Amino acid sequence: MPYEHIFFDLDRTLWDFESNSHQTLVELFDKYKLKEKGIASVDEFILLYYKINDQLWDEYRKETIDKTTLRYQRFHKAFLRYEINDEDLTKKFGDDYVYLSPLKTGLFPNTLEVLDYLKSKYRLHIITNGFEEVQHIKLKNSGIEHYFSEIITSERAGYKKPDKRIFDYSLSLTNASVSSSIMIGDSIEADIVGARNCGIHQVFFNTCNAKHNENVTYEISHLKQLFNFL
Repeated sequence: MPYEHIFFDLDRTLWDFESNSHQTLVELFDKYKLKEKGIASVDEFILLYYKINDQLWDEYRKETIDKTTLRYQRFHKAFLRYEINDEDLTKKFGDDYVYLSPLKTGLFPNTLEVLDYLKSKYRLHIITNGFEEVQHIKLKNSGIEHYFSEIITSERAGYKKPDKRIFDYSLSLTNASVSSSIMIGDSIEADIVGARNCGIHQVFFNTCNAKHNENVTYEISHLKQLFNFL
């Protein structure tokens, strides 16, 4: 298949969300002295936060909550599990997280090598449900912004993955055809099913070798495996 356009997800596909988020949360845990407030384990707190954050992001994708609610509730709910009901702490902690986390620069192994290789052969783009202002900071600080012709966020497009309309918007914006495009991402629902419903080939970046029943065009566990077919 003679692909011309490659669309990448950003978080958990190129930008190492877990690593970068973990670093930020450890820093803020210490800054706000959460141990003294009754949260004994930073790792336990982070795991709880991830669970709540993932649930709220699912609601955000389904448009049952808005961006402001997502940003506040994920920490509010986490603190409440430890019987900490402090609105000022929640707001300051949340604001610091939104500011600091995008400044982290952790990428998945071989990201720069892979992007160098692909940039010489294809036009590269980003399609992300992440927030407009945050995703551009991540791309710039991690040194990969220049690889991409278009950075398409759900806020820019007006639709969130897996909605077919964000893919239609992206194809129109980049003058790409369905048959000349391929989508690479870590989310079966948002990236793989979303792209497939638009007729676009997909690469499932399955770092944990998670079991699934979806029919995907390609599946990889390491970015360098893209060299095998692109």
